[in-house]
Amino acid sequence: MMNIGFAGLGKMGAVMAPRFLDAEHKLTVWNRTSAKADALKARGAVVAATPADLVRASDIVVSMLSDDASVIALFDGFLAADVKGKLFIEMSTLKPETVKALAVRIEAKGGRFVDSPVGGTVGPARDGKLFAFVGGAAEDVARAKPVFDVLTRRVMHAGAVGQGALLKLVVNLPLGVYWQALAEAMAMGEAGGLDAKLMLDTLQDSSAALAVLGLKRPAILGENVPVAFDVASMQKDFAAILETGSGLGVPMPASAAAFATYAAAVAGGQGAADSVAIVKFLTDRMTRKS
Repeated sequence: MMNIGFAGLGKMGAVMAPRFLDAEHKLTVWNRTSAKADALKARGAVVAATPADLVRASDIVVSMLSDDASVIALFDGFLAADVKGKLFIEMSTLKPETVKALAVRIEAKGGRFVDSPVGGTVGPARDGKLFAFVGGAAEDVARAKPVFDVLTRRVMHAGAVGQGALLKLVVNLPLGVYWQALAEAMAMGEAGGLDAKLMLDTLQDSSAALAVLGLKRPAILGENVPVAFDVASMQKDFAAILETGSGLGVPMPASAAAFATYAAAVAGGQGAADSVAIVKFLTDRMTRKS
């Protein structure tokens, strides 16, 4: 049995954290809004009053928040405690430079750090079938294995701290650009008189389809379905992609165009919608101009 600390009970964390109780580990949780921890408390989890208290109660601390600023603030709280000998597994999608800086701070105080953003949305998270993109020393990744066994279907150790974060951006980039390209294709078809459902039927049975296209079809057509990964989060990831690419000297014109679309959709009130809402958003905007 492990003493696990889990910080962040948002959309993903709320279904990830209970898996440690299912696996009969001791679980301590912290969330900025403490009421979100009530269901876990009822099942036997301990609710920490502060991030520092979470660290004190745990041997391994998992964090899953929404953005770089929130995670940096969280680690400020962690470092108010003695982190020596503790292992921190940061599973949010962050900039590589952010996780490298966090690792330096933790390791300077005697702790250990692994960055492990994940592929997959709420369904895979609930089922323990996330894909972990991991950066860290081999011995720290080995120590993290029991956590990965609870949460993931596959672990890809990409190298040192920061390489997991970079690999996650590599994975997210083509997916986000795909929805941009699909929107442009469907806008062209609609402007020429093609029906949206007909185009999706054809695309789904062609070499132009991603495996996820069929699952996303209802959302693309504007049906009211649960949000898996929202537009605002995709915009955030593309900001990180562009910053990272620029820092590495890699031009990214397709990513820049996709970022502009996600930003426009957020500005148009679509930030909380599923990321594929940009298909309808961009199609509507383009066809109104045609």
